[in-house]
Amino acid sequence: MTAVADRITGLAAALRAHGVRIGTGETVDAARAVEALGLADRELLREGLAATLLHGPGQRALFDAVFDLYFPRGVGGPQDAPRDRETLRDRLADALAADDRALMAQLAAEAVEGLGGYGSSPGSDGFSAYQTLDRLRPQTLLARIRADIRGRGGGSGSGSGSGSGEGFADRLLDDEIRRRIEEFRRMVGAEARRRVAERRGRDEIARRGVRPTADRVDFLFANRDQLAELRRAVQPLARKLATRLAARRRRAARGTIDLRRTLRSSLSTGGVPMRPVLRRRRPVRPELVLLCDVSGSVSGFSDFTMLLVQALHDQFSKVRVFAFVNRLDEVTGLLGHGRADPDGLGARIRAEATLTGWHGSSDYGMALGEFTERYGGAVGPRTTVFVLGDARTNMSDPNLPAVRELARRARRVYWLNPEPRDRWGTGDSAAPAYAGLVEMHECRTARQLSGLIAALLPV
Repeated sequence: MTAVADRITGLAAALRAHGVRIGTGETVDAARAVEALGLADRELLREGLAATLLHGPGQRALFDAVFDLYFPRGVGGPQDAPRDRETLRDRLADALAADDRALMAQLAAEAVEGLGGYGSSPGSDGFSAYQTLDRLRPQTLLARIRADIRGRGGGSGSGSGSGSGEGFADRLLDDEIRRRIEEFRRMVGAEARRRVAERRGRDEIARRGVRPTADRVDFLFANRDQLAELRRAVQPLARKLATRLAARRRRAARGTIDLRRTLRSSLSTGGVPMRPVLRRRRPVRPELVLLCDVSGSVSGFSDFTMLLVQALHDQFSKVRVFAFVNRLDEVTGLLGHGRADPDGLGARIRAEATLTGWHGSSDYGMALGEFTERYGGAVGPRTTVFVLGDARTNMSDPNLPAVRELARRARRVYWLNPEPRDRWGTGDSAAPAYAGLVEMHECRTARQLSGLIAALLPV
């Protein structure tokens, strides 16, 4: 029982290291769930522990990956794993066509054992999911699987419906096959992590080898799927931020103690301040201006921030958004139109806005100067300005006078930089020069961004 308790506490610690809020109460509940459910049914145990430890569906993918390390399907690899790639591919095609999850899991183990090992010494090296999938190439089996499913009578090729109806059915079938292939890819990843954890220790792999939740992914290194997941998380995150901002506004509305009037009223009680007098203030919703670098890897950070601010538009009296590479253009209207299609926001901005001149590299000095000249009236004493970008000028003039003018006109100017602080000032980065004029913050993840917006926005 001690070994099981160690696994439960290890699981909780690994999830906590990834930002999941787990306290003593949740850990005790997890232990009670294990006692009630037992260890015989692994999937039932998985669901019970998820119910006691998690706080939302966005944490489920992380939990499943960590659970597979602390409560693995087995130990070691298959005894007779075939190293013939074509034989494995044939068996995998049959399993995917039949949607046989048990056989898919078995083939994932065989594939990692037979194709995923690396290094000269099998007893001292690890396993690679990337190498396994690169050699097996399951994504190239789609046409074979489609033909197999149709041959079994599960497709639409022999139907008598209209051509458009058959085309729609074909697309649905292809989507289903891709879903099965993606599930197999996840199984290979889980199996490779399990085998590596047996050699290096599950605690280390749980902390370093498991993909973090979307809100902790570094904007600059997020892949397309992770950025899509972030965009889907905009609305729930905006609701949480709106609640926090509204609470701050209510607290500010109550005002602070007016010491002079409080002491004056205390004369009637012998100098004891029985009834504090508050200095009432009426919070005013701020005006907000975003200046967003949408070039290169920074574009994912800017796109997500624009969507988040748009989702929070009720918290501001006015919002204006400007995008730039080396030319600057207002995209407020495009952003409002894109609320129903967040995945297409970046492409629409690049297609419809004028963002570049005679070259395609970012030029902060040119863009900031164009903003102060063309749109200086957008900034006033009630305006909070957020500049989003890595401050890399490609060795061009940073145009510090334009930033000074922006800071003079605005209520506050904040610069959110998605690069790590230790990279500011390296290469073509003008971050230290800009940070000397306006307040600059490191903002690498969605979690950091939500905290900064909640803390920095005036009430």
